[in-house]
Amino acid sequence: MLDYVDLEADLGETERMIRDTAREFVAEQVKPDIGDHFEAGTFPTDLIEEMGELGFYAPNLEGYGSPNVSETAYGLLMQELEAGDSGIRSMASVQGALVMYPIHAFGSEDQKERWLPALGAGEAVGCFGLTEPEHGSNPSGMETTAEADGDGYALDGSKTWITNSPIADVAVVWARDLSSEGHPVRGFLVETDRDGVTTNEIDEKLSMRASITGEIGLNNVHVPDDAVLPNVEGMKGPLSCLTQARYGIAWGAVGAARDCFETARDYALERDQFGGPIARFQLQQDKLAEMATQITTSQLLAYRLAELKERGDLRPQQVSMAKRNNVRMARDQARIAREMLGGNGITTDYPPMRHAANMETVYTYEGTHDIHTLILGEDLTGIAAFE
Repeated sequence: MLDYVDLEADLGETERMIRDTAREFVAEQVKPDIGDHFEAGTFPTDLIEEMGELGFYAPNLEGYGSPNVSETAYGLLMQELEAGDSGIRSMASVQGALVMYPIHAFGSEDQKERWLPALGAGEAVGCFGLTEPEHGSNPSGMETTAEADGDGYALDGSKTWITNSPIADVAVVWARDLSSEGHPVRGFLVETDRDGVTTNEIDEKLSMRASITGEIGLNNVHVPDDAVLPNVEGMKGPLSCLTQARYGIAWGAVGAARDCFETARDYALERDQFGGPIARFQLQQDKLAEMATQITTSQLLAYRLAELKERGDLRPQQVSMAKRNNVRMARDQARIAREMLGGNGITTDYPPMRHAANMETVYTYEGTHDIHTLILGEDLTGIAAFE
């Protein structure tokens, strides 16, 4: 596997074990069938509990069944899972960073004890309800509301582009609390079998086809008082979750790009044209050299984020830079790898075209490329271009 500047030489025993476990899982359980799932537009739900058994959901949290592994170990896990498919990494990322993390960081003790062990084991599935039909890049404009109604709240509104929602047992829903002054944003743990909840699947996707994506409809949904995440108020709640998820994406994109590189290099060494392997041609070597350089540069950025996160110095703007750069890199390298495979590259027999299609979604979700550009622009100049 591509590790041109020997970054993995410095890994600890636990980090190597997690990397190897995830790599073996992807090789044996994901890659053989993921092309078929992509073509059919299905997610391999049989892997959900197995991923839980292997500890793939939020292993960087502490307690409640989570082992509190290093941020590098967590990043390596996301990298290996996305080398299989973005849909596999998204499942683990949403379950861990967007569902378990807010419960762990902002939930009550009862909420933690009820949900974290089950989610961590894959016995329950969660989803994260922030994006709305009319509010994507501007989530603070959300229209979903929660209003006190005696012993709890009534929720109304709709969320869309929600990974896992059609199979979720619980949704972390962000809504404006109309019963409090200023209508602050608050988080609610909404069981999806409650009256008034619908989770329709979004189909006919041309990207992230091996991922279950849906909506969350909330029509006068009653939740008890103890469904509220008690320890957070305002946009800090959902945005801090997104920072956790974007960190994982910055690592995951490297895995997708690396898989494209490995496929293209192997193909170039095996494909004979004009009396020998196409890897002997300067044009192909130029592409491989540039791919390796871009992937290595992104690896260095991901490893640096891990160091900053481990010591508590990581800023959201730094995560924006890595998400923006690494996903753009993976998008570009997937296209080049597909090009090297020629006509064979458009089939599901090889991963680059699938990765290229998936990267169109990853380029857009968890903050679009353009929004992360403006976040960096504000950080560098002090001027917010999106206000």
